Amino acid sequence: MNRVFKALSDPTRRRVLQLLRERPMSAGELADHFPVAKATMSAHFAVLREADLIAADKQGKTITYRLRLSVLEDALLAFADSFGIGFPAAAAQPARDKPTEESA
Repeated sequence: MNRVFKALSDPTRRRVLQLLRERPMSAGELADHFPVAKATMSAHFAVLREADLIAADKQGKTITYRLRLSVLEDALLAFADSFGIGFPAAAAQPARDKPTEESA
């Protein structure tokens, strides 16, 4: 969990995640959005990969990144739960055993 919060602590990495919400993007496409060296962006990508927030697919020389939303959702739910925000896990699940008005 600490890796996720470390990754989210940097505004550049948060912006990368925002961009990847739109669609998967190559490293070059992502780097074009930032006024920093490609080596710096590579370090940001590494932190995001280590936190499992993004996945990398390599084809030839091109690396395409995509968002791993489930990891981000899990981290945010755990964070919210630690502050007592939101629903307990059991309450968030739909009641499947209870009859609905339609089935009763």
